Amino acid sequence: MKHIIEVKPPHQKPEVKTVCIDEDSAGQRVDNFLMRHLKGVPKTHIYRMIRSGEVRVNKGRVGADTRLNVNDLVRVPPVRISERVAEKAQAMAEGAARAAPARDFDVLLEDEHLLVINKPAGVAVHGGSGVSFGVIEQLRMARPQARFLELVHRLDRETSGILLVAKKRSALKNLQDQFRERQTGKTYLAMVRGQWPARLKVLDKPLHKYMLDGSEPQAGERRVKVVSRDDPDGMPSVTLVRVRDTLPGGTLLEVTIKTGRTHQIRVHLASEGFPILGDDKYGDFELNKALARANAIPALKRMFLHAWRLQFNHPGTGERLEVLAELPPELTQYALLPAFARPHS
Repeated sequence: MKHIIEVKPPHQKPEVKTVCIDEDSAGQRVDNFLMRHLKGVPKTHIYRMIRSGEVRVNKGRVGADTRLNVNDLVRVPPVRISERVAEKAQAMAEGAARAAPARDFDVLLEDEHLLVINKPAGVAVHGGSGVSFGVIEQLRMARPQARFLELVHRLDRETSGILLVAKKRSALKNLQDQFRERQTGKTYLAMVRGQWPARLKVLDKPLHKYMLDGSEPQAGERRVKVVSRDDPDGMPSVTLVRVRDTLPGGTLLEVTIKTGRTHQIRVHLASEGFPILGDDKYGDFELNKALARANAIPALKRMFLHAWRLQFNHPGTGERLEVLAELPPELTQYALLPAFARPHS
């Protein structure tokens, strides 16, 4: 990246600087770019600067999820931070990276442009928010010869299935553009409580993300809720649902998302009265406890949500690809044994 306005020495008053985005930085979200650029500055402060309009791209206000393009001019407001704090933040980041154990995951597809893996449940895709490391840090440790490895998209920690990783900056930008322009197809398998009505095929209630306040046991955690269509904070969200199998007490669904909102599938399904089995945020908590008991046959100790199918255009050839990740064994037993509806004793 090229600095058009240089930062003043630490003993002088900090000034606004403008950064010209080069090919290596193109494709990043504004928040991620600033976190890398302003090492040591707390995330809360970075998001506050974005919300207040202090951060601008090509003189216009932007959101945290705005993607940067080559030659964009980013206004970075003055930030005062001591060298000691910056050095400490850098040391912590390097320590977290070193702490990540090398791990390769089940590879579904790989070439010089991309890597598609089958992520197990219970593993975060990246470090942060109390997690020292995730899939991407473990992959980098397992593949020290790789010059570039970056997540194209994300999965919830509790969700298993297909995760796409770019091995080139050009591939990252191409694939992220496809996700943003809805050229990809993402279908999940989810088991919900109750008999899903086959007529209910399109869920399009707006969603709003918020933080639990201090009165809640999980204060500070993020949550999502359905809001009215005229709510100014509501984000348009579209989920398509198809019944795959009907079992006593539950339904196995194929769920395709047309928008990529946080917890979208979990909230949309729960809002219709059909929570995903094992969902610890929006689910039926008493049923979840019963399902997780050792004497339950079979026992379910995770959320039944799996990223099953991904369709996209290859970033190098343009060929349309479809990748499948079948249900892991701990979920397959539930798809085969309807006894899951009877673990309440």
